[in-house]
Amino acid sequence: MGLHGVKAVFFDLDNTLIDTAAAGRRAIEEVISALQSKHHYGEEEARAICDKVQAKLLKECHDPAKMCITDLRISHWEEAIQETIGGEAKRDLAAECYYLWKTTRLQHLTLAEDTRGMLTELRKGLRLLLLTNGDRQTQREKIEACACQPYFDAIVVGGEQKEEKPAPSIFHYCCDLLGVQPAECVMVGDSLDTDIQGGLNAGLKATVWLNKAVTTPVDTFPVPHYIISSVLDLPAVLQKMEHNINAKLGTDHMASSNE
Repeated sequence: MGLHGVKAVFFDLDNTLIDTAAAGRRAIEEVISALQSKHHYGEEEARAICDKVQAKLLKECHDPAKMCITDLRISHWEEAIQETIGGEAKRDLAAECYYLWKTTRLQHLTLAEDTRGMLTELRKGLRLLLLTNGDRQTQREKIEACACQPYFDAIVVGGEQKEEKPAPSIFHYCCDLLGVQPAECVMVGDSLDTDIQGGLNAGLKATVWLNKAVTTPVDTFPVPHYIISSVLDLPAVLQKMEHNINAKLGTDHMASSNE
């Protein structure tokens, strides 16, 4: 698919190309099961620990210069266990929970066959780049786990750059990597705050918001150029863009002919 005006597509990773949320839920259930069967915690206690860890992950602020992500996340589990159970810190149990959660989550991160097919087709006419925020180690492990490297011309991890999405600098860095202009690129992602706002900040040609919810919020902000409910709907959006560009080119040509 060669598109007039569009030369590259940037894809977010988590919950766009791979279902990180679902893999995370599977991982949490594994830990709950282990806490009950192996360590004899009640289900309520086990779930309370996991709920606390998930809350800590959502608020996580990580400075790799001060602490590696492994130590930080083991600390999340250690704190959650202590907050729930009380008593002395249980670092060994915390580490066991963390590694079980991490390995289970990675095992369930897969790039679906139909998504692979779509990327293969798109790459015949476009340059594709993976642009993901997050800690370097964590994101590289996910990329390895879902084996998505062969489908992209370049992979950029926010944790390896000076700034992450939505800063314009990381988008412009991606453009430079591919040798394209911002106005020739499309950003696809599930986050309005990072993917869509970032694409708009950087002056990309279009932003495509992946919204898996059944209904779209009325007061969506920032406003994406396009909304899709599945990443597999992207080729149709790109064709629509091409049609619109061709129509405009035809109109402009007619206008200049009539002058």
